[in-house]
Amino acid sequence: MNKDRNALDAYHHAIVSLVKAALDEDVGRGDLTSVACLEPGPIKAEIVAKSSGRLSGVQAALAVFYMVDSANVVRFLKKDGDRFARGDVIAEIDGFNQTVLASERVALNFLGHLSGIATLTSKMVEQVKDYPTLILDTRKTTPGFRLLEKRAVVHGGGTNHRMGLYDMVLIKDNHITSAGSIRLAVAMTQQFLTSPDFQSQFGGGSEQIDIEVEVSSEAQLREAIAAGAERLLLDNQSPAELRRLVEIARALTPRIKLEASGNVTLENVAEIAATGVDFISSGAITHSAPSADFSMRVRGRTS
Repeated sequence: MNKDRNALDAYHHAIVSLVKAALDEDVGRGDLTSVACLEPGPIKAEIVAKSSGRLSGVQAALAVFYMVDSANVVRFLKKDGDRFARGDVIAEIDGFNQTVLASERVALNFLGHLSGIATLTSKMVEQVKDYPTLILDTRKTTPGFRLLEKRAVVHGGGTNHRMGLYDMVLIKDNHITSAGSIRLAVAMTQQFLTSPDFQSQFGGGSEQIDIEVEVSSEAQLREAIAAGAERLLLDNQSPAELRRLVEIARALTPRIKLEASGNVTLENVAEIAATGVDFISSGAITHSAPSADFSMRVRGRTS
């Protein structure tokens, strides 16, 4: 419960910080055009989808409108995770012309970027629906936007991998080279997870932390399993080689969790899932998702 509460608090804090920075960047001293040519007055407006997809970014968009003017009233007709089609009205707005227009671009930027991630994630999830494979994100996120982008992955039906370097062990090639071998890297990790140093710096229980090792060959796979790794990252393997490695790993230890990554696309993700891996991680769903398209249109003035 406390973990969920802390995660929610961090998410809200990230939204407030990012929205403040975005408004400082875009509005600055004020919306010169609107101040110059508009007499302040109430208006009605709406946000309309110009593409189809999966929605994310509602809380950030709301924060934009309310941070610019707390008198604005914004009613979202869809919630995060909902599907939308081109032409759908996503939100209705009652507010004042100058402040609604000052909010427009920043709110749409958040909605477009985050809905783009949710949309691409949902397409990838759809491709593997016939398999028990989960689509994971990675740490390849926009600096500062990680919590929002990873929440967008969830809105698209995906699953979050580690949030940062602090909440999971993933021994990769550079760790292995630096430690000297997979065996040594895993042994040192196991020792650290039971030490007072782990408790003092990272807290929590080490029993909740799996040791994952990145492997690129059968020899490394066998070494990692013998060393006690609970999860393997099979990186940059062809589907045929993935299938072979999965069979070997399952024969050695049926309960081991297997993750595939590297060059994952909408076109090949189902073939990768068919190899029997438990997870497929994709950096593309956060770093290369095309933005969804929304616009805001003023429907008229109100008395």
